[in-house]
Amino acid sequence: MSDPFGPSIAAVILTKDEEGNLPECLESLRDWCRAIFVVDSGSTDRTLEIARACGAQTVFHSFQTHAKQWNWALTSLPLQSDWVLALDADQRVTPELKQEILQAAGSGPARIAGYYIPRKQIFRGRWIRHGGYWPKYLLKLFRTGSARCDEQELLDFRFYVDGETRLLQSHLIEQNEKEREILFWLRKHLRFIELLAHEELSARTGQRTWQAQPSLRGTPDQRVLWKKRLWYGLPLYIRPFLYFGYRYFLQLGFLDGRQGALFHFLQGFWLRLMVDIRLGEMLRDPTTSFNEKKLS
Repeated sequence: MSDPFGPSIAAVILTKDEEGNLPECLESLRDWCRAIFVVDSGSTDRTLEIARACGAQTVFHSFQTHAKQWNWALTSLPLQSDWVLALDADQRVTPELKQEILQAAGSGPARIAGYYIPRKQIFRGRWIRHGGYWPKYLLKLFRTGSARCDEQELLDFRFYVDGETRLLQSHLIEQNEKEREILFWLRKHLRFIELLAHEELSARTGQRTWQAQPSLRGTPDQRVLWKKRLWYGLPLYIRPFLYFGYRYFLQLGFLDGRQGALFHFLQGFWLRLMVDIRLGEMLRDPTTSFNEKKLS
């Protein structure tokens, strides 16, 4: 357990069939988080056994979208800590980040409601360092009771907090061992295609607005929304080619080697092109539009 006179931090982890990822995630939290909650959505492997063996509290909640799952967790779990660290099972805290979190949570001004952490993405054993993918700042640490998600954000969701935010410097490692099997990555992203297409359709038809103001000079999330708004204005079917060229050549994605080339092609071109194709179908024929129940 953490020092009773130090900052109290609860870690919350979302899981489903994460026996290959969860042990390292939990190990990185051992001995310094006041409580660890694993919110599981129906694992059939050893996920729950691993979580309980490490002292985590396990709770079941049916999954619909990440935003809904996080809102449920943040409002329903018995969180008695001062701070919450929100993680996915394929993420782990480095020793340097642990120390920085403890220092920030213990001595940060009261007006600070959350901290962005730079993510270090590992794909099939390779750090994706180029192509604009490092550093990617994620709001992962926030005061208990201050954070929420916008449930209209089906996939590219973010946490919104009441108060100011700051950046931490030490990185969070994200490495999904299941992605070593390329078919897993493809199956997962087929679902993402549907979600991303519907998100954009909703924005194009005025059915949704963002809870944060897009701004190139704002927080990391505001900059993401600014870029997303710019992306929505580019022509369908052409923008994936433009983006891949910009990312792979101008932002030096080719320096990430063979696995990096695969990642940048799949995530930066193939995924974007498939979203455009699906969005085009939705725009032409509204009867083919998104059905959340099909993806649950």
